[in-house]
Amino acid sequence: MAVTTIDIEHRVSYGETDMMQVVYYGEYFHYFERVRNELFRSSGRTYKEFEELGYFLPVRHADCRYRSPALYDDLLTITCTVGTWKKASISFDYTIYCKERDCLIATGTTELVCVNKDGRPIAFPTFFTDALTS
Repeated sequence: MAVTTIDIEHRVSYGETDMMQVVYYGEYFHYFERVRNELFRSSGRTYKEFEELGYFLPVRHADCRYRSPALYDDLLTITCTVGTWKKASISFDYTIYCKERDCLIATGTTELVCVNKDGRPIAFPTFFTDALTS
């Protein structure tokens, strides 16, 4: 079954914040990675299995637009959606929302390139594209 969007929930821990209890800006990229890994998992393979088969997905581009600060103890809903496909690259779109405060926290994108163990771009394997397209 194709999986093109997934949501996870995450409660902000104190260690993710600065002295004002605002989430440190770099944490958002960790959130993106967590939800993206869950999207892989829900499609039938883990990212670890993908690497064991000789495929790697380094990030080529990442951006985040901060809309409202996430705070200590907020319960965040983090959504990942498959974006644009190319022969050897894929983009993912993200939203982070805080239902408790009814606000959009952030949006972002990442673009990943499929490479072999030598770091050379290669086409995505069929099992991957089948799992992430409808």
